[in-house]
Amino acid sequence: MLRIKEITYSVAGRTLLENTTVTIPTGHKVGLVGRNGTGKTTLFKIIRGEMVLDTGEIDMPQGWKIGGVSQEVPGNEVSLINTVLAADTERVSLLAEAETATDPGRISDIQTRLTDIDAWSAEARASSILKGLGFTAAEQLEPCSAFSGGWRMRVALAAVLFSEPDLLLLDEPTNYLDLEGALWLEAYLVKYPHTVLIVSHDRELLNRSVGGILHLEDKGLIYYTGNYDMFVKQRAEKRALLASAAKKQDAKRAHLEAFVNRFKAKASKAKQAQSRVKQLEKMETIRAPEDAARTVFTFPKPEELSPPIIATEGVSVGYGDTIVLDRLDLRIDQDDRIALLGRNGEGKSTLSKLLSGRLEKMGGKFASSNKLRIGFFAQHQVDELRIDETPLDHLFRERGKEGGAKLRARLAGFGLGADQAETEVGRLSGGQKARLSLLLATLDAPHLLILDEPTNHLDIESREALVEALTAYTGAVILVSHDMHLLSLVADRLWLVKDGRVNVYDDDLQAYRKMLLAPDTRKADKAKPPKPAKPKASRDQILAMKADVRKCEDRVNKINDMADKLSKKLADPVLYEDARKGELETWNRKYAEVRDALKKAESLWMVALEKLDAAEKP
Repeated sequence: MLRIKEITYSVAGRTLLENTTVTIPTGHKVGLVGRNGTGKTTLFKIIRGEMVLDTGEIDMPQGWKIGGVSQEVPGNEVSLINTVLAADTERVSLLAEAETATDPGRISDIQTRLTDIDAWSAEARASSILKGLGFTAAEQLEPCSAFSGGWRMRVALAAVLFSEPDLLLLDEPTNYLDLEGALWLEAYLVKYPHTVLIVSHDRELLNRSVGGILHLEDKGLIYYTGNYDMFVKQRAEKRALLASAAKKQDAKRAHLEAFVNRFKAKASKAKQAQSRVKQLEKMETIRAPEDAARTVFTFPKPEELSPPIIATEGVSVGYGDTIVLDRLDLRIDQDDRIALLGRNGEGKSTLSKLLSGRLEKMGGKFASSNKLRIGFFAQHQVDELRIDETPLDHLFRERGKEGGAKLRARLAGFGLGADQAETEVGRLSGGQKARLSLLLATLDAPHLLILDEPTNHLDIESREALVEALTAYTGAVILVSHDMHLLSLVADRLWLVKDGRVNVYDDDLQAYRKMLLAPDTRKADKAKPPKPAKPKASRDQILAMKADVRKCEDRVNKINDMADKLSKKLADPVLYEDARKGELETWNRKYAEVRDALKKAESLWMVALEKLDAAEKP
């Protein structure tokens, strides 16, 4: 087991860990959580022996191998599969010795050990891990130099998983994975045969893959049994008890002090007063837990546009002469919340670039509202910030006329306080840089916000704040994310990008997760008998259907209101004067678009009602 005994560690005069002790049992999978900057990555470096403690010690079984991903694999000419195989140094060494050994006894020992470590299935295991992390069989044979840094980080993760260290330390591994890779990793960690300590802000991973939570707060470590949701509940109960105990102690202290002040001068009560003084001296102060400053995001509110804000008909898009996506018939309204699903390389980024105007269509019809403003956030934009400038400098360049006070207020609305506003970007944390990039992407109050992995570098509190902000936001949202918790709370439509097409995914995220993790059973399915009748819908499913009906009804009412306004406008006799014919044509066209949108909205409403009626039938 891993024992952390009374350790203290300080850096640059700041104490990160102080006289803290905790034990992690062998074979347990544990999530290490805490707000950004509390010292989680530092603790990993201490465990690996890269930093020297002020006091205390880290104790673990002799001979334990510690593994983790500290940097990407080199961009050399070694193939991906061979890079991963090389991570098992014992296997490599034994195979090399087997080539030259001549002593029969030693040859026998080598072969026995190779069998013990399952060396002969190594290539299949390595290939399976690479496949789970998104590499095809052909790509596994390509050299590392053919892949970008993010993909080489995946190779490094594959290598450490293949080597199966006794203590696996993973620091935000899903930051360089897509949704499919993150889901695969969740399932893999559950079956991992040794001890795992993982720093993650991915709530779903911490709920599915770990059986304990190690919380780093106030320079100390506290171990909680259970997944993340259980930790949240236990911690809330503990905080409530602590607050209650602190309140009772304050009342008792006040009572004792009042007695001492009243009777300390009276000889008859002197002994009793002195006794209470001693009680006060021995009383160890119980401190009520302090609530951390609330994490916020404040998105500006765009004006309402007539639906749809984007519509495509038979659109194809790609690069050069290569079509990546074809026959796209899509519609986006301002109240849409759409999650893009699909394996890496299927075209999610291509679609995002098309919709944001960063990539021109190759064919078909692409229509968008004339006044449409689009905000775009992608992870690479964080790296494009000017590291020698402050967040305030970035805003002055975009909105210099607004003045410093208003720009500071904008920064505060994204959780960047007075200190961070004038700190060089190069000295900000990853989460603070992500906040600044999100602020810059939403400055113009966009009607459509396209977010590509917005939660990377954000802690759990910030992710929850982002969910709240997106829920309250009155523009359309398109999400690409590996964070299932974010997708499940924000998205109400799912689009599957696959085989060069984009189609509505009618099932939910849990079904998509099961589909990804299930073995390929298409051949076996052909021989299966017809499926039995669908089971009765659950209460949660019926509630979801009712919510869908309400949303459809709201959309119909909203479009009806627009139609009424346009109808009144068209009833104005002034519009029919010869000088206003051009304007009349514009209003007639808008009215036709709204009537068309109303027909489609009413059709969707009827479909939702029929589904609900069928589900509620006995």
